[in-house]
Amino acid sequence: MAHQVSTRFERISVEQQARVAQITLHNPPVNVIDIPMMDELASAIAETEASPEISIMVVRGAGKCFSAGVDVAAHAPDTVTEMLNKFHGVVRALLGSSKITVAAVHGQCLGGGAELAMVCDIVLTAESAEWGFPEIGLGCFPPVACAVLPALTGQKHAAELILTGKKFDGLEAASRRIASSAVPEHQLEDKLASLLRRLDQLSPAALAITKKAIYAWDSFHFDKGLARAERLYLDELIKTEDAQEGIRAFLEKRNPQWKGR
Repeated sequence: MAHQVSTRFERISVEQQARVAQITLHNPPVNVIDIPMMDELASAIAETEASPEISIMVVRGAGKCFSAGVDVAAHAPDTVTEMLNKFHGVVRALLGSSKITVAAVHGQCLGGGAELAMVCDIVLTAESAEWGFPEIGLGCFPPVACAVLPALTGQKHAAELILTGKKFDGLEAASRRIASSAVPEHQLEDKLASLLRRLDQLSPAALAITKKAIYAWDSFHFDKGLARAERLYLDELIKTEDAQEGIRAFLEKRNPQWKGR
């Protein structure tokens, strides 16, 4: 099958070849995930899910990185509920997809970008990629990471990464089991191509059903965990002076002045 490239999106591109759909984030310079991109991702994932021809979905970033995260401006009180609903809708669609989802990560993979990547079934990362969950520096927390990361890397590792907001490379992401494997950046395309060839040799029906079995236990805990994280975020966190100050300070390019309330 020849390549089929969708031209109706502005923030992403979708390219299909045979059984593989590649969804690429296109929002230069660092592929920030804003609300329009969330809408486009939701549409692209839904269309991919509905296509019986596709059994594998790849998520990646254009240019110099995967994604520097969700648009900080969208965390403002008047848009935060819409932002969380739409972003978490994208995450739930990826997690609930019957397709095998693969993230290919290079450059920055931070905050919501890291959350988007780590919920994919298989995560390939460049060793030099920059991972992290820096939301705590804004007086916020990453709800998806709070729900998913403990299951991937263990509670103590998850607490360290989320509470400190430290950044770490792709090698550490793989060693902490956030990524499936890490390779030198110049080998990332070959690694991805090899994986796709292997998956393409397997039964799409068997892959879909086996994926459902793998997540049978975790999906129950994820749904409850993310719902609780959302409530804490909207009902408690975003109402604090510190969360609002952290967002303002970031947008104004200054250090936040915390008040502890």
